[in-house]
Amino acid sequence: MSLRRLIALAVALPAGALARELRAQPPVPLVRGLVITRSTRIAPGTYRLRAPAGTDSALVVIRGDDLTVDLRGVTLIGTREGAPPDSAAGVAVRVEGGAHVTVRGGTIRGYKVALLAGGTRQLRLLDLDVSHNWKPRLYSLVEHESLADWLSYHHNEQDEWLRYGAAIYLRGVRGGEVRGVRAEQGMNGLLMTRTDSVLVWNSTFSYLSGLGIGLYRSSDNRLMHNRVDYDVRGYSHGFYRRGQDSAGILAFEQSCRNVIAFNSVTHGGDGFFLWAGQETMDSGAGGANDNVLYANDFSHAPTNGIEVTFSRNVIVGNRVEENDHGIWGGYSYESVIAGNRFARNRIGIAIEHGQDNAIVANTFAGDSTGIRLWWNKLEPSDWGYPKHRDTRSRDYLVTGNDARALRTWLRVDNTQRLRAADRVDADTLLVASGDTGGTSVVRTPRPTGPDLRMPEGPAPPERDAQVALLGVDASPLRARAESALAHLPRPLAGGQDARLAVGTARGRATIIVDAWGPYDWRSPKLWPEARSDARPLALRVLGPAGRWRVVGRRGLAAVSDLTGRVPGRIVVTPDTSGPFEDWMLELAYVGAATVAPNGVRTAAGQPVRVTYGASRPRSTWQQRIVTWSDSTDPRRDTAAFMRAFASPTLSRATPALDYEWFRPQVAGIPLERWGLEATATLDVPPGDWELVTISDDGVRVWVDGRLVIDHWTAHESLVDRVPLAAGRHAVRVAYYQVDGWTELRLDVTPSSKR
Repeated sequence: MSLRRLIALAVALPAGALARELRAQPPVPLVRGLVITRSTRIAPGTYRLRAPAGTDSALVVIRGDDLTVDLRGVTLIGTREGAPPDSAAGVAVRVEGGAHVTVRGGTIRGYKVALLAGGTRQLRLLDLDVSHNWKPRLYSLVEHESLADWLSYHHNEQDEWLRYGAAIYLRGVRGGEVRGVRAEQGMNGLLMTRTDSVLVWNSTFSYLSGLGIGLYRSSDNRLMHNRVDYDVRGYSHGFYRRGQDSAGILAFEQSCRNVIAFNSVTHGGDGFFLWAGQETMDSGAGGANDNVLYANDFSHAPTNGIEVTFSRNVIVGNRVEENDHGIWGGYSYESVIAGNRFARNRIGIAIEHGQDNAIVANTFAGDSTGIRLWWNKLEPSDWGYPKHRDTRSRDYLVTGNDARALRTWLRVDNTQRLRAADRVDADTLLVASGDTGGTSVVRTPRPTGPDLRMPEGPAPPERDAQVALLGVDASPLRARAESALAHLPRPLAGGQDARLAVGTARGRATIIVDAWGPYDWRSPKLWPEARSDARPLALRVLGPAGRWRVVGRRGLAAVSDLTGRVPGRIVVTPDTSGPFEDWMLELAYVGAATVAPNGVRTAAGQPVRVTYGASRPRSTWQQRIVTWSDSTDPRRDTAAFMRAFASPTLSRATPALDYEWFRPQVAGIPLERWGLEATATLDVPPGDWELVTISDDGVRVWVDGRLVIDHWTAHESLVDRVPLAAGRHAVRVAYYQVDGWTELRLDVTPSSKR
């Protein structure tokens, strides 16, 4: 139906008649290869249809102008039941060009990309559920991470981001709306490249193992009233907090003038992550500039609540709590940071090489260091940016801030012309080093009367920031801050309150990342209380309130309890009598309604099964370790390298082959240019098994004298998997490390096909 016809109907027909007119069209069944060129209602039902492999075609294609595709009541599934998430493939729905295209309703899951749109003007995506699409298996452990899980979004000129999949991928879209969309339990939610002037609101992009929302060369968009929580990997509470470049919201490469407001962006690898882009890094020009971050919650990130680098931006009225850095602003310039609430961060605001920034009327409570500013004389020689730009640390206005219970308020190194006048309760007011010429730091008295603090939640006190500026002379910094405070967005009519509900458990202790990403607390789960290799092993029983009982066990010598409550605890003792540890505990949970990580819903009072177990050989790895030089370089002369093991520099025996570090943790092993040869006998029980290695830099593996893994060319952390039959096997591993990150791990695991 044409736009002109729709407008005529809207004017001529009484209220509700237009909807009835559209519903009167006969529904169309969904079939593979369907091409839609006019307004269409898809017949409700569940369709199990695989998409063509790759991302250059799709299961369903939409082409044309002025059309609506109604998917309400439709569920489209691309994988077999019980299939692992990394088996999802292809594009389900593809919108090719056109203008004024609307896709409404429907559930799409089990694809690499649920919906991909390119070159469309005025695209509307409404009330879609695009959860449970592709995500990769993760290899980090409870005790230590794996560099194989690290991400890189730095380049997307050729749609490289598509290798990571997405619930929705927009390419070259101009104008439109994404409203009421839900994307959970995948890797990426909404990715936008070269996409401008789109309103994304009242949507949920949470519990993803990559990004909630990503922007690349995308400007003038509004991201408002969205829930973007727990988009994280690379975190294990009490062991490591790295984030591995996951984030709630990402803005990369010349993404400018975007408004990010009234969102909850908590528990992400980073909350908000902005980088100017390679174009700026090479030329010094441009940046991801003039974005406004207003009244959001950027709390509980393993790394940075907000990271903004090499750019000019406005950050006002946000809640920024319990992050490593509240704001990391490397090379930020002419930026305004006002009226934000910082609490319990290691460092509230950290800016290296920044210039002309205003930090006004923020509150700080319980941060170790309030503000850190510095200049590093050594900058990477391959960066073009410092060759074209002034990168000194200089010219800061810090005024009207209220800091309480801090160890250090200001830590300043080689920073000139800092003017600071704030109400400070800290053990140390200022730690200064290097050239700090023109710096003035004073402690101002607290006003008498009621204690004026930021309210719970991200309600912004822009008026307080304006008052704080009254005593500042008419400098460019003051004018810039006043302009930013005068042009803040307002909440949208009908916009949801996206904040975590009062009483909801929050904090980094609630982040649990397993082999498939972040846990969403909507179903029962067994998880180690501390180390996963402890024996006996204490397990937490997590999930909605309810009760559990043991209904199955294998390979366990003892179980502490047979019944209990959720949340709860159970201790298991694996049987150590055999040459292979292969055990499993199964509980039946009964309690509240649940939603499993694969989307299966179970009504309250119905039993839900939950399992936890471990499989690994009990063996001894005999290892010979050598250092190597140019004459025994394994990249040039493998034979000479292997002969060196006849006279090892170190010999050791360990129950597992597991090296992972940036700095050596074993005496006698150097930082770089070393290698090992390791041998063991593995007894593998009946079943479907795989031998899995993670290596950086080079590895070879022989099983019973046959070379099964050969990645001898130096590489970053890489996963190799090969089938391993039941029985006794002689395994030999050769490995070398050049420099940088060290990683070598060998596991025997149930087959990924299982």
